[in-house]
Amino acid sequence: MARYTGPSCRLCRREGTELFLKGERCYTDKCAIKRRSYPPGQHGQGRVKVSDYGVQLREKQKVRRIYGILENQFRGYFESADRMKGVTGENLLFLLERRLDNVIYRLGFAASRTEARQLVRHSHFTLNGRKANIPSIQVKAGDVLQLREKSRKVASITESLEAVVRRGIPQWLELEKDAFKGTVKAMPVREDITMPIQEQLIVELYSK
Repeated sequence: MARYTGPSCRLCRREGTELFLKGERCYTDKCAIKRRSYPPGQHGQGRVKVSDYGVQLREKQKVRRIYGILENQFRGYFESADRMKGVTGENLLFLLERRLDNVIYRLGFAASRTEARQLVRHSHFTLNGRKANIPSIQVKAGDVLQLREKSRKVASITESLEAVVRRGIPQWLELEKDAFKGTVKAMPVREDITMPIQEQLIVELYSK
């Protein structure tokens, strides 16, 4: 499957905000956007007038990069959100939040969504007692995720669980740290998504 393999910090600088793509590094002074808060490239420090379309495009790119989704898949999520009842922009965010790899990250088993996706791909987790190795699986209320017995000594996972306090766990999820288990207590609501996202700009972009 195609995926972005370039430098993650470059994406944060391009979007002008922290996307938390590199785990614990993003919380330290080594974070690229804290050191160089302007876009990458030769003309990054120049003054650029951004059109309304440009603002909408950047918002879409920001959300796409936060969740590590490629363009065609992201548009597919938007079309699904548009067919659902409720507010399209919020529906889009809820679909992205309910991805299995995002839930693994949110529970603290991984330091980043990229790492969470890799753990899922390598079958480190079960979902309701069954092997789950597809990152895009949509979880639902009542689902139980658990780290497989053979994976409980993986250093990166135990380190991430120790550091999850810094990031916090959303209220719609519950972590049983000693049992290496997480439960989806309810569906996410807009208040659970704390990243600075203006989803209405994405709706306006795709509605043109």
